[in-house]
Parts: sequence; C-alpha cells; structure tokens
Amino acid sequence: MEWLALIGAGLFEVLGVIALRQVTQKRSMKSYVFLVCSLGSSFLLLSYSMSFISMGTAYAVWTGMGTAGSTLLGMFAFKEPKEWRRIAFISLILAAAIGLKMIT
Repeated sequence: MEWLALIGAGLFEVLGVIALRQVTQKRSMKSYVFLVCSLGSSFLLLSYSMSFISMGTAYAVWTGMGTAGSTLLGMFAFKEPKEWRRIAFISLILAAAIGLKMIT
C-alpha cells in the first residue's frame, strides 16, 4: 500500500507541475486551487509513504517520478524538444529509482 501511495504522490507531483505551468500562463483562482490541491495531495501521500519506506528511497523515487514525468509530458504534450540526451538521462533517473527499490 505504501508503494502505491508513493506512486500516487509522484503522479500528483506531475499534476503539480502542470498546475504551475497553468498558473504562469493564466492567473486564476481555478489554477491556484489546482496547484494547491495537486501539490498538497502529493505531499500528503509522500508523507504517508515515508512512514513505511526509508526517507532517502521514498524521496528519490518521488523526485524521479516528478522529474521524468514532467519532462516526458513536456516533450509529448507541450511540444518541447525530444532530444536523445533528455531521454537517456530520464532513463538514468528511472534506473536509479529501480536500483534503490531493489536494495531496500
């Protein structure tokens, strides 16, 4: 259950990045509420998962999911550059998160 909470936290983190983009483009109450709800949910789920998973592993997985998810979303949904180097470094982030899971 704690790993599902951590995955949820990572997904809400990506939503938080989308909300940040929305706030910078259109400052409305709706975009601010979306930002607070998505990042708040992310932190709550991260906090819960850290009760069971070591802090370093949980934080690394959470930030890795946020970084990889936001970068991939930017490339495919928002037409950001799709360079092979970006994809290679995202792969390294994901490999590190998997490695941490395997040793804990």
